Parts: sequence; structure tokens; C-alpha cells
Amino acid sequence: MQRRLALLGLTALAGCGFELRREPVLPFQTLALTGFPADSPLAAGLKRQIKRTPVQLLDDPARAQVVLEALREYRDRTVVASNSAGQVREFQLRLQFDYLIRTAGGELLVPKVELRLARDMNFTESDALAKEQEAANLYGAMQSDAIAQVMRRLAAVKLPT
Repeated sequence: MQRRLALLGLTALAGCGFELRREPVLPFQTLALTGFPADSPLAAGLKRQIKRTPVQLLDDPARAQVVLEALREYRDRTVVASNSAGQVREFQLRLQFDYLIRTAGGELLVPKVELRLARDMNFTESDALAKEQEAANLYGAMQSDAIAQVMRRLAAVKLPT
């Protein structure tokens, strides 16, 4: 009985057009990442995501069809609200990533993109350690969002003919 219900549920999902999200199809064979700091978690995440596609990552940008050039990668935390005693009650976490996409010859495929992501986080001194972990999780979620947006942008690149 449960098997029939599961099969019926899968049939209904297939009939409504539901499809699992797949990796974007990138319209080039080689890619180089440049301009990232050595310890960049964003670069590491992008490399992991690109390795799931048939595109080959190259260290030499002169040999790549497409070059993703990081212009700025910045994380910060600002105080949004505090109480009358000056204790912080809310932070805003921000991830800023500026990049452009070009050919190895320098021809711009995508002009400078300024990607800005922000998350608000309430804060209490008594839970400071837990709030640090929450901040790390929020930064991780913003990084995943940024990587997904960059991958979609890479998939939309039109190579010159």
C-alpha cells in the first residue's frame, strides 16, 4: 500500500513538471579563476562546483577560453541596533563580491558585477559562542547563494564567434 502511494506521488510530481535542479551547462570547455585571495572560501566553493561540470579548470588564464576575475571579495559585520546601555542587539552580516568574466585575450564577456548579500542576526551577550556559530552558518549560506549566482552567470556567457 505504501509503495503504491509513493509511486502515485512520484507520478503526480512528474506530471506537474517537477524536476530536480541540475548543474548549469557551461558553454565552454576551459575556465581559469584569477584574483582570489589564497585562502578564499568563495574560490574553494566555486572550484568544487565547477568540478561537478565537464569544464576543465586551468591555472594559466592565458590558455583558458573563459577567465573569471575576482576584483573584490569582502566580508564584514556591522552593528544595526543596540540598547540604551550600548550592548549590541543586532548585527548585519555582509558578503561583497565583485567580478568580471572575460576571454584570455581580455575581451569582456560580462562586465563588472557587484554582488551584494546581507543577512541580519540578533545578538545577546549570554549566547556569544552560539551566535558566532550562527554567523558562520549565515556566511556559509550567503557564500552558497553567491556561488549559485556566479554559476548561473557563467552558464549565460556567450562566447565570441
